Amino acid sequence: MRLYEPVVEAARRTPHALAVDAPDGRLDYAALDALAGRYAAALTARGVRSGDRVVLWSAKSLHVVALMQGCLRAGALYVPVSATNPPSRLARIAAACAAALVVTDKDGAEAAADCGGEAPACTTFEELLAGAEGAPVPAPVAGSPDDAAYILFTSGSTGDPKGVCLSHRNALAFVRWAVDELGIGPQDRLSNHAPFNFDLSVFDLYAAFLTGASVHLVPEHLAYAPPQLLRFVADHELTVWYSVPSALILMMTRGGLLERPVPPSLRVCVFAGEPFPIPQLRQLRGAWPKVRLFNWYGPTETNVCTSHEVRDADLETGRALPIGTACSGDTLHFGEAEPDRRGRELLVSGPTVMLGYWGRPRQQGPYATGDLVEPDGEGLLEYLGRRDHMVKIRGNRVELGEIEAALGLHPKVREVAVLVVGEGISARVHAVVVPGAGSEPGLLDLKRWSSERLPSYMMLDSMSVVSELPRTDNGKTNRRLLMESLQADGSQG
Repeated sequence: MRLYEPVVEAARRTPHALAVDAPDGRLDYAALDALAGRYAAALTARGVRSGDRVVLWSAKSLHVVALMQGCLRAGALYVPVSATNPPSRLARIAAACAAALVVTDKDGAEAAADCGGEAPACTTFEELLAGAEGAPVPAPVAGSPDDAAYILFTSGSTGDPKGVCLSHRNALAFVRWAVDELGIGPQDRLSNHAPFNFDLSVFDLYAAFLTGASVHLVPEHLAYAPPQLLRFVADHELTVWYSVPSALILMMTRGGLLERPVPPSLRVCVFAGEPFPIPQLRQLRGAWPKVRLFNWYGPTETNVCTSHEVRDADLETGRALPIGTACSGDTLHFGEAEPDRRGRELLVSGPTVMLGYWGRPRQQGPYATGDLVEPDGEGLLEYLGRRDHMVKIRGNRVELGEIEAALGLHPKVREVAVLVVGEGISARVHAVVVPGAGSEPGLLDLKRWSSERLPSYMMLDSMSVVSELPRTDNGKTNRRLLMESLQADGSQG
């Protein structure tokens, strides 16, 4: 199966069922199928051919979703780029994938025109459709499920965006597993909180299309607006929610989630992308006792490769929440143990593993995630941190994620990010802490707490308190901004 086929089949089976609810309107499956066909015709008229790349630089809308489907029917790869990306980064992405076409909305066109030539040439959705008015809708391009379907650009270690190239089979292996695991059916109403360039959105869109359910796009300006998010859940009668934990924590601490009744339709809540601190997760379980909670794990290169359904016992162990066991048909492997490092690097093989990075050799063998894991007594994997956040402090190798995991269990800590400030003998471990409601931990309190969980060379030297951690577009902690802020205000001691 290819990723355009579920919409075609749903349009034939239930043409008037709601498919997409977006900031710019709603489409049933018949209308989505028709609009996708018009976009396929428009792409063909513009000379886009099978294997070409089409960049979609836009806020979420019906037209973005339909154009994704149009690209798939034309055999082109779609490359979603959030509207929050500046023209200069858009230009780097378009150049990196040698885009045949860049499509944007009205706001994007205005931003491109105002940027002084930094943006590549763009066409709007309206211009693209108008250029093929009345053109016959072409038959979908025949091909293999192993053909590339889309490219998701992530931050590269060198500072240049890196394109993760994924096939129809990669996506559907995960989505089919997820549909079965969560029991998704045509009656479900799925959220779409993540931007389309974030791999969380793959579930939102294609689980809905595969089952004839509906997907409800959360506008970008509401993504971290807690009260509005809770109203969105209720107003859209969502049955399945999927986001990074930070969005849920904001809904609890600033949106009134803990004081409101359980949304009557909600039956599943999934989170991924970063650890969920146990104290906050315990609160969420108390507020939503009958909602199934899932912790999903996997880098963009594999999408979701492990899963764990939260149990009451997980909230009482004093340990971090497990990332669980293998899923989506994948197989887990482990790197060599090192004598001075806890855990081993997780490697993944199986149907969800990417084709490779665009413009680089094809992925061969298991994908090395760079994440360190360790099985607990039940065989459930515990996430310990990143290899690339490994630092040396006074000659000792330290994984910052391990310190964060320990501090994140403190009852007065809502969120925490750990940085190393300075170098060599002057290197200091600094914690940036978001305190819990009505309480603020002190440095001695956190030192005492961590001394019970970590070796002495991982002890804190200093800390600062903030109301919120800065976030990247994908909702993860922006460590670069944190470090710049620390250096600017001299919070190093």
